Amino acid sequence: MIFQNEKQLLQIIKYTPSIFVLTISIIILTIQFVENNRTFEIEKEKIRTEFNIRNKNRIKQETNEIYNFIKKEQQSTKKELKESLTSAVDNAYAIANTIYQNNLDKDPVFIKKLIVDALRNIRFNKNRGYFFIYENTGENILLPHNPEREGENFWNHQDSKGAYVIQDMVNLLKNTEESFYQWYWFNPTKPDKQKTKIGLVRNFKPFNWFIGTGEYIEEYEVETKEKILDYIDNINSNRNDYIFIIDFDLIYISHIRKDYIGKNAIKINDTVETKKVINNLLKIAKKGEGYYTYIQNKKPGNDLPTKKVSYIKGLDSWSWMIGTGFYEDDMNTAIIQKRKELDKKFELYVYKSLEVTGLITIVLLILSIYFSRILQKKFIRYKSEIKAHIDKNTKQQNIMAQKTKMAAMGEMIGNIAHQWRQPLSTITATATGLKIQKEMNVLNDDFLIEGLSGINNTAQYLSKTIDDFRNFFKTNKKETDFTIEDVINKSLSLCRSELYNLDIKIIKNIGDITITNYENEFIQVLINIIRNAKDELTKKDQNSKKLIFIEVKEDNKYVKIMIKDNAGGIPKSLKNRIFEPYFTTKHQSQGTGVGLYMCKEIIEKNMGGFLEVENCEYKYIYESYIGACFEIRLPIN
Repeated sequence: MIFQNEKQLLQIIKYTPSIFVLTISIIILTIQFVENNRTFEIEKEKIRTEFNIRNKNRIKQETNEIYNFIKKEQQSTKKELKESLTSAVDNAYAIANTIYQNNLDKDPVFIKKLIVDALRNIRFNKNRGYFFIYENTGENILLPHNPEREGENFWNHQDSKGAYVIQDMVNLLKNTEESFYQWYWFNPTKPDKQKTKIGLVRNFKPFNWFIGTGEYIEEYEVETKEKILDYIDNINSNRNDYIFIIDFDLIYISHIRKDYIGKNAIKINDTVETKKVINNLLKIAKKGEGYYTYIQNKKPGNDLPTKKVSYIKGLDSWSWMIGTGFYEDDMNTAIIQKRKELDKKFELYVYKSLEVTGLITIVLLILSIYFSRILQKKFIRYKSEIKAHIDKNTKQQNIMAQKTKMAAMGEMIGNIAHQWRQPLSTITATATGLKIQKEMNVLNDDFLIEGLSGINNTAQYLSKTIDDFRNFFKTNKKETDFTIEDVINKSLSLCRSELYNLDIKIIKNIGDITITNYENEFIQVLINIIRNAKDELTKKDQNSKKLIFIEVKEDNKYVKIMIKDNAGGIPKSLKNRIFEPYFTTKHQSQGTGVGLYMCKEIIEKNMGGFLEVENCEYKYIYESYIGACFEIRLPIN
């Protein structure tokens, strides 16, 4: 018959892991359900912020792209204009020179008249272009659009900017045969004000003349503007967030609504407080560029009043303000979509959590029942052996035998309890960490999955503990091939949550070395040593660094594994006792003291190696540390 304490132990082994996992899962799911709506509100605000930032960047980029496109076209236009002027002047010079060369025997006055008559009626650039001729003294020889001024001296003539045009041209031609020049001149078709003109002049040395022509940039750019506006119309054809252009006279040059083009932007009344909005847009454009928010009366597509953010940039050379914008109501679609995503994600999370929880619970329950039955049979067998031994020997011998067997059994149970205590603590710590992070609204899916994986791995480790201890006392255990790196990584994975929660950093320097030995027992040793280091590090100041170093290297026929910490080392009075059975510096409720004793037994008796410990001082990243250094040496095949 099994004693009452044995029954209680078996019940704990059977049901505690499953109940614990179920409880934690229910708590997590409940918290997640309660927090789902609040998470949505946070996500909604995040969407609003990201939407505004993303779209502000987008409309700024699009406006700058149009602006840069226009500037590029302007440069191209100037280049084409200069090429056109060069071709025209070259032609005029060729005509003049041909007439001169063919009439060298004639009177110079006659030759001059032939040249002037030949060039007077030549027109180009859609009949806008003509030729002019001046002497280097400033006297006009040919001025087709104003022939009555031919013969006048323009030496002291100034344009609207105060430049002495003829003097500048003569000075330029002193050092070169031809030169471009920009000035302001009265447009024959619009004589009320002077416009920017660019021209090309060339020396005609036989008569100390210079022949030239020019073009008003504004007129030459008309075709370029038409091409740009057609390009923008094509861009706007399938968009609500369209490009618009208003000149500095507040006339629409380009708009998605064709009936706006050519009309005054204020009179169209397309926005709330139209006059204020348009004037503010104009101020931004004249200063350079910037954002502006306003209410548009009719949004394209639904004709409803909508809040709009626009980005404006001024093009001073053409007196244009270029802009585009986005409507804030478009973010509602993104918010609705996000709500659906969160609901779907939460639903999937619940299903996965239930699946994982159910699977872990079933596996733990089966394993717990299985191992509890093994323990029950072991207890019964031990009792039978003790009873048989008592029947064969004297009463004193029976008592001694019973004590011996019970001590062995007690040691095994103690070891099991010791090995189970910390993994269960790990599960508790992980679950608590998940709960706290959730309450603080910092829990993310990666950490949640990692935590649940840690609970699962630790629970599976619990299920293997009894078998590990049972194998420890068997003589038919099998050796397997394994790499030191894999074993260390497996050991760390079982301790990951504890180390993470305590902010303990692992520094590894591991060589890829394969040995043949008892893998599970070696994992048990590494876990014990790492957790002892962890326990000592928790005594350090909370803000100080907590480090565990694991180094592996080959030493002759042995592989050397060194595990050290920066917890300050082992007191001298205790260093020689830490491998004694049942010696511990912890409270009785925290440990039995068999951990390091069992480690030494496993390494030296079962695995044919050595386990030693020393205090060592070392440096890491220019800082000095002191800590315990455990050295394990195992034979290499």
